[in-house]
Amino acid sequence: MDKFVIKGGKPLHGDVHISGAKNAALPVLASALLVEGTSTFHNIPDLMDIKTTKKLLCNLGVEIEGGETIRINAEKITNHEAPYDLVKTMRASILVLGPLIARHGVARVSLPGGCAIGARPVNLHIKALQELGAQVELNNGYIEAKAKKLKGADIYFDIPTVTGTENIMMAAVLAEGTTVMNNAACEPEIVNLADVLKGMGAKISGAGTDAITIEGVTSLKPVEATIIPDRIEAGTFMIGAGMTGGEINIYGCNYHHLEALINKLREIGMKIKPIKNGLKAVGSKKIHSVDIKTLPYPGFPTDLQAQMMAYMSVGTGLSVISETVFENRFMHVSELMRMGADINIQGGSAIVRGVPALRGAQTMATDLRASASLLLAALVAKGTTEISRVYHIDRGYQEIEKKFSALGADIRRMTQ
Repeated sequence: MDKFVIKGGKPLHGDVHISGAKNAALPVLASALLVEGTSTFHNIPDLMDIKTTKKLLCNLGVEIEGGETIRINAEKITNHEAPYDLVKTMRASILVLGPLIARHGVARVSLPGGCAIGARPVNLHIKALQELGAQVELNNGYIEAKAKKLKGADIYFDIPTVTGTENIMMAAVLAEGTTVMNNAACEPEIVNLADVLKGMGAKISGAGTDAITIEGVTSLKPVEATIIPDRIEAGTFMIGAGMTGGEINIYGCNYHHLEALINKLREIGMKIKPIKNGLKAVGSKKIHSVDIKTLPYPGFPTDLQAQMMAYMSVGTGLSVISETVFENRFMHVSELMRMGADINIQGGSAIVRGVPALRGAQTMATDLRASASLLLAALVAKGTTEISRVYHIDRGYQEIEKKFSALGADIRRMTQ
């Protein structure tokens, strides 16, 4: 099992290139199941979740070749089951449910696993599929769904759900009639998926808003498409530049996908400006503490909450960080406190009082974004920090230690 060993105190300087977005790539790869033929996708990140998805698709009978550019031949689907052994490590595995039942009328998908940051119930997926005419049952830990032909319907999500919106979008593109999804999620990753589906011949309007309309078609064709850059990876490097008082150019990111974060970073005192093909992030000597409340897009992303808490741990005042998306996403707090952070949990909020300095310590990653927050804290801590269980960070960041090292960080990956 690998760990990171980090010596803090070095400002970040230089250029970094952002990889394709994991949360965009996963539904796009699943969408290939809708098509008889070979689709080609570019800018695929090299991550554990991507590798798991490729194994899952191959288990369904799909042929896959390539790395950063992947070609998926889903001409023949020989299996309609996503087994527990593959699904247990990644919640996004449920994204094969919609395409399988849309194209083949049957699917058996294990209830998903992944980071333990909240319940994230699949009942919203199930309810929406039932409204499209599917018969859905839960048996022995599996979602079993079947339908001779899905029918368009008006669907309302009780809460915005990213994977729910993506799953039902993929199911509805081959349904008879028109489907309208209300209170849909608005994330850029959903827009990316909609653009891919439209490239296949789907008729979709409203993606990026809370009301998406889909007119079903009888068949789709293969597509060639590119995955959008990872806004969470870009945000993590922006925060790193600010915490260390550094200056970095971040290439391959979309400025408009990061506006909620950029507004907060400017309040803190950072300078953020667009450059060709990216943006420049410059830290400030004084770190002004700010309050943060996570919300569905275009609000402040929950996937950057842990990183911002690390930032506020070395701020000059008091910050209130409220988590409204996932109820169990403060597991990094105890690890940050081991490094000297002053944090008090009160319900769904964390009260963070900035301290003059953090101290190196032995820490343990508990989930994907928590591991990123510990890495950022280690960059500014006095002394050496060890972060164990970094397989969590490998799920969502491609070669993160190499990218930070190239910016001047003293970080090494070691096998325990």
